[in-house]
Amino acid sequence: MSKRDYYDILGVARSADEKEIKSSYRKLAIKYHPDKNPGDHEAEEKFKEAAEAYDILSNPQKRQRYDQFGHAGNSASGGYGGGGGMNMDDIFSQFGDIFGGGHPFESFFGGGGGGQRGGRRVARGSNLRIKVKLTLEEIAKGVEKKVKVNKQVSCHSCDGSGAKDKSSFHTCKTCGGSGSVRRVTNTILGQMQTTSTCPTCNGEGVEITAKCTTCRGEGLERGEETIAINIPAGVSEGMQLSMSGKGNAAPRGGIPGDLIILIEEVPHESLKRDGLNVIYDLYINFVDATLGTSVEVPTIDGKAKIKIEPGTQGGKILRLKGKGIPEVNSYHKGDQLVYVNIWTPKAVSNEEKELLNKLKESPNFKPQPGKSEKSFFERIKEYFE
Repeated sequence: MSKRDYYDILGVARSADEKEIKSSYRKLAIKYHPDKNPGDHEAEEKFKEAAEAYDILSNPQKRQRYDQFGHAGNSASGGYGGGGGMNMDDIFSQFGDIFGGGHPFESFFGGGGGGQRGGRRVARGSNLRIKVKLTLEEIAKGVEKKVKVNKQVSCHSCDGSGAKDKSSFHTCKTCGGSGSVRRVTNTILGQMQTTSTCPTCNGEGVEITAKCTTCRGEGLERGEETIAINIPAGVSEGMQLSMSGKGNAAPRGGIPGDLIILIEEVPHESLKRDGLNVIYDLYINFVDATLGTSVEVPTIDGKAKIKIEPGTQGGKILRLKGKGIPEVNSYHKGDQLVYVNIWTPKAVSNEEKELLNKLKESPNFKPQPGKSEKSFFERIKEYFE
């Protein structure tokens, strides 16, 4: 089942600014929030769908990739790109930006609607950035790469909790485990209630009386993870892909950061990439150009035999349709363009020189301006028109 367009999900135009996107998401988050629609699976799916759309469109880099490449621009495998791998903790962590801190339903529904999940502060791990080098063949066909990433992982001794043992956990006495404290003040408009992060537990809802000796209460240690990255066909130099939750682990069981993959192209020994097209410079001698011949040229898929017609001029462009690079998230493929170059020898023997001088006097070897073919630049212009 294909994903819906993110702009359609939020009900905004493609030219919508940050304020319009945030306002639209806020309305949808309130409308489909699970606490307002208990047991309604359809509402929950729409709630997640809206959060995914906001995650992409509120981020300038992710939005640019989405506008250019569609869903594949931010999704290389399953849970990539923010939305596809978001869980409820990911979504609720957005509410600090959208609703100005805390859980929105604490104020709309008298508190307690979101339970401890909404009030507690959830720590988030930092993102990791790596480079992945790809050959032209891997770019053309797509590839799975397995990379070893050195990063912060959950402490093996305390399983990321930061505590020496289970008995070291105690509910925060200041906030009662909610992670936030409420304050009521009297104003000329009446009583106003504000909610802020608990200063005692920093919003976690619990206190640790005895810290883990391995991680010293952080819940983290250095480790290595082998990650399989499915890279779609058609990516290009400098493109960034994102794997949700594959970055550094977060302290005490929080939300892991993302893994950002920067694409780097390895130059091919004989082929050059130009957008979706692949270019090959073919050199033939003027005898083959005059009489015609068949030659083999390299392509992404292997060797291909092409025919050189008699009388071929230098600068002629031969096209191998569909032998280029596929477009990301599309069935369209580029072509391979073969540029014909006439190779001229720098040194000849006396016998060859005598033969060439005889040929030079032949009418067929004298330039005929009135019958000359189009220039190289005219051919280029004609090809793209």
